[in-house]
Amino acid sequence: MAHLMSKWQVLTILLCITAIGVFLRHPNSGMFSHDFQKPVANSCACGKCLSENDTWFIKRFNPSVRPFLAANCHLSKNTFNWWKLLQNERRSFTTYRKTVHMLFQIFPPSPDLLEPRPQQCRTCAVVGNSVNLKGSHYGRHIDVHDIIIRMNYGQTKGYEADVGNRTTHRIMYPESATDLDSTTHLVLFPFKIQDLEWLSRAVTSRFPGKKYGSVKSVITANKHLVMVLNPAFMKYVHETWLDKKGKYPSTGFMAVVLALHICGKVNVFGYGADKDGNWSHYWEKLTKKNFKTGEHPGSYEYEIIQKLAKKRKISFYTRW
Repeated sequence: MAHLMSKWQVLTILLCITAIGVFLRHPNSGMFSHDFQKPVANSCACGKCLSENDTWFIKRFNPSVRPFLAANCHLSKNTFNWWKLLQNERRSFTTYRKTVHMLFQIFPPSPDLLEPRPQQCRTCAVVGNSVNLKGSHYGRHIDVHDIIIRMNYGQTKGYEADVGNRTTHRIMYPESATDLDSTTHLVLFPFKIQDLEWLSRAVTSRFPGKKYGSVKSVITANKHLVMVLNPAFMKYVHETWLDKKGKYPSTGFMAVVLALHICGKVNVFGYGADKDGNWSHYWEKLTKKNFKTGEHPGSYEYEIIQKLAKKRKISFYTRW
């Protein structure tokens, strides 16, 4: 018996030595692996391949689509013709190209993305404005992400416990413009040429051009941290992810798909109607109980987000 136990002990020691050797050669494998490794732009991220032979996801996720405009990014006329119909743009493709050219005389010629750290991938928190965030106590969890994307008027002051207080990227369009600090990226979602013109003038405090509505003519923002969503990306989200439902995607849904393209780990907070089916913001008192989602296929978008969570492509934090 003693001789038999000795053999088992030797075998156990040999197995342990082998396991340690494997771990030293591949420190991110197995049970000791880091949760996050690479940005989602590569085929694999956060220790696993996002596709995982998932035909539904593969059909929709196209890593070759460029999320942001850049000086060397040329929009096709076909895509421009789709984009110009979103808000009845009447000016020509030539005017669009001239406007974009001028844009990159002022702002960085390529988007500034946070580089992933060694052995970790980039993490994103996409923070919506739903009343579902109220009383959620998600604030601390949101604040630990590498990239924290907020939209439009989403507020933090006074709501830190539920929504956090850090913002790295603020999505807006002229009608929802707000002042930013010097460390926050302004991410413009443009729906017409006038939006691009507005950006150039509002950030540089030069606004001699035509104003429209109650849009802020000047905003505080760091012009070195300005990013502009590519209209081709908007078209891709509408046609590939939403099967052309609705007139165009909502800002919130485009933000989720954008995060899938720039981050390896995506956590989504503050989306959807409340438990009674009403759409409202966490900082406002609900006044219109019959308010719907307008031009956007809100219910369908919500179903897609839920499906992404079910397939473990994102983590979806709901309040109800």
